[in-house]
Amino acid sequence: MRKFGKRIIAAALAGAMAISMMACGSSSSSSSSSAADSSSSSGSKTIKVGIINNDPSESGYRTANVNDLKAKFTKENGYDATFYYSLKNEDQITQAEKMITDGVQYLLLSAAGTSGWDGVLKQAQKAGTKVILFDRTIDASEDLYEASVVSDMAKEGEMAASWLKNQNLGEYNIIHIQGVMGSAAQVGRSGAVDQYAKDNGWNIVIQQTANWDEATATQIVQSVIDSKKSFNVIYAENDGMAKGAVAALDKANISHGVDKDVVVIGFDCNKWALEELLNKNWNYDGQCNPFQADALDEIIKKLEKGEKLDQKIVIMEEKGFDAATITQEDVDKYGI
Repeated sequence: MRKFGKRIIAAALAGAMAISMMACGSSSSSSSSSAADSSSSSGSKTIKVGIINNDPSESGYRTANVNDLKAKFTKENGYDATFYYSLKNEDQITQAEKMITDGVQYLLLSAAGTSGWDGVLKQAQKAGTKVILFDRTIDASEDLYEASVVSDMAKEGEMAASWLKNQNLGEYNIIHIQGVMGSAAQVGRSGAVDQYAKDNGWNIVIQQTANWDEATATQIVQSVIDSKKSFNVIYAENDGMAKGAVAALDKANISHGVDKDVVVIGFDCNKWALEELLNKNWNYDGQCNPFQADALDEIIKKLEKGEKLDQKIVIMEEKGFDAATITQEDVDKYGI
């Protein structure tokens, strides 16, 4: 009886072990299947991307730009994206170095300032991180980055300054409100009006940065009004600052817009700004196209396939709008 009992116990233990092994094997198989399903559902490997941009609160343009990028660079679209925002070039550089160290495959960069990026770009090349510029150019050799998707800020300024010249004002006394100094947008838009002022004898009453800030722009214009200096043009390098400038004009009961005392020029084409043109309260708005995510996505996909890019520099298509000719269709189509 004892021998028989031992045989029963041994058989039971063997059976239990077999069941246990089957269960472990089943669990392992299930895990592998789940991983395979996850891989097949994504369709491809996840691409690790670091995106460095300016602060979303900078302007309506920046908010639209940020939202466009966030909608594109998602897990559903095959990306593991890290976003960072700052209006300070040095902070962006520090974060870029960290992203490269963390192993991002692509670094997408909208630089707060045009200079100081060579070290970062060389670090990226050494680490195998591909750099793509967007929104703004930088002062760096083209062989240090893969591509750029940018606005031609100098052309934006040229279009606006040319339009202003063609208004044939009896005299030009200009309040020039600048964006963040050293940014591509500021350099391009300032450069154009500076050159036209020099070539045509225009008077720049004041030239001062408001750092894209509406309230600061109001203060700048108010200071000119208080000084009793004569002016008839507001050249503001984004819509928010133009809005701030107009607030000071309204407070002082100074008329502005079509056939009024002061010509108002802005940039970015926020929908509300284009409506100001439609209502003849402003005179001109230069477009800056914020919707760059599709072009960036296309570049990354080509690079991932080892394909040669059609062009290294992609210039966004843009235009300028005149209050005398703008339509509601323009507002609906181009307003951001």
